[in-house]
Amino acid sequence: MLIIDSPSNNAYFNIASEEYLLYKYTKEAIFLLYINAPSIIIGKFQNTLAEINLDYVQAQGIKVVRRMSGGGAVYHDLGNLNFSFHILLGENDFMDFSTFTQPVVSLLNSMNIPAKLEGRNDLLIEGKKFSGNAKLAKNGKMIQHGTLLISSQMEVLGDALKVNPLKFIDKAVKSNRARVINLNEYLPQDMTVSAFKQLLIEEMRKNNPEAKIYKLTDEDILGIEKLVAEKYSTWEWNFGFSPNYNFKKAIKIPAGFIEIHLDVHKGYIEKAKIFGDFFASKPIEELENILIGQKHEAVHLAQLLEKHDVTAYFGKVNIAELMELFK
Repeated sequence: MLIIDSPSNNAYFNIASEEYLLYKYTKEAIFLLYINAPSIIIGKFQNTLAEINLDYVQAQGIKVVRRMSGGGAVYHDLGNLNFSFHILLGENDFMDFSTFTQPVVSLLNSMNIPAKLEGRNDLLIEGKKFSGNAKLAKNGKMIQHGTLLISSQMEVLGDALKVNPLKFIDKAVKSNRARVINLNEYLPQDMTVSAFKQLLIEEMRKNNPEAKIYKLTDEDILGIEKLVAEKYSTWEWNFGFSPNYNFKKAIKIPAGFIEIHLDVHKGYIEKAKIFGDFFASKPIEELENILIGQKHEAVHLAQLLEKHDVTAYFGKVNIAELMELFK
């Protein structure tokens, strides 16, 4: 087994590293650890815009990254330790989450903390969740990865994952908002995330005497950064990959009441319908047609609408007011 402690706090880099390692080390077992700066990690099959509070996320500079595995959306920050096991497919039952959460449970139990696996894939203490886990099978290997909330900013977690449920109707997997807790409520007061990470590495080495500490090489880092540039930092992967959904929003501005309905496929608008009590000198159907085929992304749509005289469709209105329609 190779034990890898990521040198980066960049969520794009760390999520990309899972795919890179999957294809580089096709036979070796891997235990990867990483800590991300504030970010939201989206499950592969989720509709990103239905999972996040986009205005808040953008204002706070929080990265949004889609991972390879299914499951729900999770918030990461510097108070959250993430672990990832890579093993050959078939060595363990794919639906067994206990094998690869046991090191965490054993470590905490040795500290007299009553952690245990409950339900399908969550670690809890006294009924409160501190870890969620997800899996995937690819390239002859299985990956199980999980989060460990140690001193995460819970108020940011709540704000970043809030979204108006009336704005979206889609076929994607919605995250189950569980009651969560930080481990620092049970850990010794001086226990840092880095210190807990080292304890977990020691636990792994105790149970796997053949394990070796592996440091990412310059070649590895270049390979991961290539994946970041081509995939994990792109709008197409993180937002455009989202399943089909219907978007609906209404606003009231000085020009009048405006309501918009969009059918979106893989992040691109396929149908648009605009209603309201505004006064237009041009047919609103013209603007609806302009929207078709465009990314459902506020910055892109703002740049598009700046090329047109929107007052001809809505009366006295500005781009900033209209952008509230698309968020």
